Amino acid sequence: MGFLSVLSMAHKWIAERAGSGDAVIDATAGGGVDTLALAELVGPKGIVYAFDIQQSALDRTRERLEAAGGHPQVQLLLQDHAGMAEAIAPELGGQVAAIMFNLGYLPGSDQSIVTQPESTIGALQATMGLLRPGGILTCVLYPGHPGGDLEAAAVEAWASALPQLVGQAVLYRQPQRSAAPYLIAVEKRKNG
Repeated sequence: MGFLSVLSMAHKWIAERAGSGDAVIDATAGGGVDTLALAELVGPKGIVYAFDIQQSALDRTRERLEAAGGHPQVQLLLQDHAGMAEAIAPELGGQVAAIMFNLGYLPGSDQSIVTQPESTIGALQATMGLLRPGGILTCVLYPGHPGGDLEAAAVEAWASALPQLVGQAVLYRQPQRSAAPYLIAVEKRKNG
């Protein structure tokens, strides 16, 4: 049977903690795969905020959503994920069920445009104020592209340094393949 891919595992963990009517965030919309999965998970009574710094990524995401019948509960935001705390409705602070990150570059586009460690760490820090207790963030890391190893190391260091009373972190990876994508997830423990 085999193990789940890192993306499938991220989707599985998200689906275990978020559902109909919830608020969720796709911190890196990219081609819209995660955005669509989140929209289908929370349904028309939920809300999805999808961030990306590239208009082409948001265009791809919009096309994917429209091909799936449209999802008006999705808000596409052309901005850096580091500003997510300021971009979402203030009343959702501490109420978000799930936040997904899929780092690296947009496949099929300019590979020099990649997520950056500083911005990603800023966004990850913001997630702890946005997530509800029991909420989850997932972060798929790609150490195999230029700069991806540095970003992966920074994210892993951030997750390792989280106090366990704030968030419980797990790592899902293939240790035999050092350049393979891997997943870090954090479950929010408590507000405060």
